[in-house]
Amino acid sequence: MKIIKRDGTITDYNPEKIRIAIKKANNEVSQKERISKEKIEEIIRYIEDLNKARILVEDIQDIIEQKLMEFDKYQLAKKYITYRYTRELVRKANTTDQSIKELIEGENEYWNNENSNKNAKVVTTQRDYLAGITSTDITRRFLLSKDIVDAHDSGIIHFHDADYFAQNALHNCELINLEDMLQNGTVINGVMIEKPHKFITAATIATQIILAVTSSSYGGATVTLSHLAPFVRDSYQKYYDKYKERGLDEKKCVDFAKQDTKKEVSDGVQTFNYQVNSMTNTNGQAPFLSVCMYLGETEEYKEELAMIIEEFLNQRIFGFKNEKGVCITPAFPKLLYVLEEDNIHENSKYWYLTELAAKCTAKRLVPDYISEKKMLEYKIDKNGNGNCYPCMGCRSFLTPYVDPKTNKPKYYGRFNQGVVTINLVDVALSSGKDMESFWDIFEKRLELCHKALQARHERLSKAVSDVAPILWQYGALARLKKGESIHELLHNGYSTISLGYAGLYECVKYMTGHSHTDNGEGKEFGLKVMQKLNDKCKEWKEKENMDYSVYGTPIESTTYKFAKCLKERFGVIEGITDRDYITNSYHVPVFEEIDAFSKLKLESEFQKLSPGGAISYVETPNLQNNIDAVIEVIKFIYDNIMYAELNTKSDYCQKCGYDGEILIDDDLEWYCPNCGNRDHSTLNVARRTCGYIGSNFWNKGRTQEIKERVLHIDNKDA
Repeated sequence: MKIIKRDGTITDYNPEKIRIAIKKANNEVSQKERISKEKIEEIIRYIEDLNKARILVEDIQDIIEQKLMEFDKYQLAKKYITYRYTRELVRKANTTDQSIKELIEGENEYWNNENSNKNAKVVTTQRDYLAGITSTDITRRFLLSKDIVDAHDSGIIHFHDADYFAQNALHNCELINLEDMLQNGTVINGVMIEKPHKFITAATIATQIILAVTSSSYGGATVTLSHLAPFVRDSYQKYYDKYKERGLDEKKCVDFAKQDTKKEVSDGVQTFNYQVNSMTNTNGQAPFLSVCMYLGETEEYKEELAMIIEEFLNQRIFGFKNEKGVCITPAFPKLLYVLEEDNIHENSKYWYLTELAAKCTAKRLVPDYISEKKMLEYKIDKNGNGNCYPCMGCRSFLTPYVDPKTNKPKYYGRFNQGVVTINLVDVALSSGKDMESFWDIFEKRLELCHKALQARHERLSKAVSDVAPILWQYGALARLKKGESIHELLHNGYSTISLGYAGLYECVKYMTGHSHTDNGEGKEFGLKVMQKLNDKCKEWKEKENMDYSVYGTPIESTTYKFAKCLKERFGVIEGITDRDYITNSYHVPVFEEIDAFSKLKLESEFQKLSPGGAISYVETPNLQNNIDAVIEVIKFIYDNIMYAELNTKSDYCQKCGYDGEILIDDDLEWYCPNCGNRDHSTLNVARRTCGYIGSNFWNKGRTQEIKERVLHIDNKDA
């Protein structure tokens, strides 16, 4: 018989634990009230005669209490109940205390690898994690219902960001409305920031805004360079006027003004990058930032925007210097390059930017690519118009929205309320391959996710604008009055709330015996699963006037947690639970051989059914000497899939100066193939993990997943 403990783990039945518990209660009552050894054994035999394959520890305790009362040992039963309750309080307290102790002493594997962009050794990160442990404890004990907590602990669902949930004012991610804040002024920490009149000033203020905004939320944030473009023209005009006042002729005024403007754009972009990477927000890390490069966002300032984009790409290709002065690949800001008619063909006016982007991808893993063509097909608003806009931080996309006041599309200034993810693998395994049972369990699990999402929404709905003035009063997301509720912004499509999913491949493989990549039975079933997710979101949206949206979750550390829970609940099943990770969202599993173009084409069908966000990728070798291959993939992305990236390699060993791919051995340890160095502190490793770049290493499950990735481009022509 197996015992299912409170945290979802499974252990062997041990009758001695029952004897010890009852004896401890026996010692607390008079001789008359005590129970004999024979009666204790009778209780044990009763439990064993149930012949249960598995039983909850709580059920065993309920049986003991019932039997004690049947024996008229009411005082003993009362003591046992008190003992049971006291042990529960101690257990909860010790869990939190132990987590804090292990974090401070650097012994907690979870916190050391929870986020590949956070260093748990530094005090700023530890402070965030300490607050997170406290928040998680409060969340579990007071804020969430037991069924949600139990499902989360068992890996049936994942309630994201419980470490920020205790505060009722924190949302997930956003598109920052820099245009409003820069053009109309804003307030940071009580200081009025007026409209800037030079590009370098605007770029600096933008970084201050980014720091303040990301300190008031817990997910990713995105800004667009088109909001900075008008200030390039302001700078040019200042330089032109200066030379005009000196009496220079028109040609010299123009030439000198252009030279000075170009230099200022270079300085401004460098300042932006330095600021974003050197600042630490209240989450204990550099801002989780994406920067959008979309020429189609402006006609008036397109030339200025092209200048900024070119400079961002050039500086990223160069890289950022580490403490040794060696140029390495930074994690942030993530770059989002929109492919459009003006830059996708060799004869396009801005084709040179796409060539530069391809070189940057080969060298530094970014930018990611958004296809305007496909996005205009998918993101249709209520006026029947297609829309193109960036994701929020990593991969979360807003739903199409038309501002009722202007009847025009609006994206910057909007946000996501939070995420709850369903473990599709657990749904499948719980059904035992019975299709009718699968859909019934799926329905119940989705409603549990719905309940958890409602808890997220209700928590956030209590916030008023005063809790984060930079967000709600001074333009990042709104211009509300002091004391005004943000409740209205949670409805009518202004914000989204995300139903995440993970493990589609393993789910389909278990139920059908096929991969969802088979273009047959497996793919058909996989698409039905995805459609079910969308149908439920539509159902909830119609009832509650909230934009529920299906989201391909970037489960960085949770992929390991889900895998462990599946093994504990169902054992090791070949091809399903025999790894330390499960597959992200709808992705083709990392170990499955498939070429880049077939992968992107197949995944595009599933990405379309993940409107709340998802990203596809192809794994490549070093392509710095094969830019033509990068461009070929970029062109394919434009015609076939809305959002995708190339995973190249960009590593460095500080001990020997090796500039190549750092490898992983069979024990899942990273090492330099040139000198054998295994010291993480002297290895600079950058890898895509969940759509963004990680650079602080990963847990065991994610490391195994990285090791098992196959290449989708062979680079034979390099």
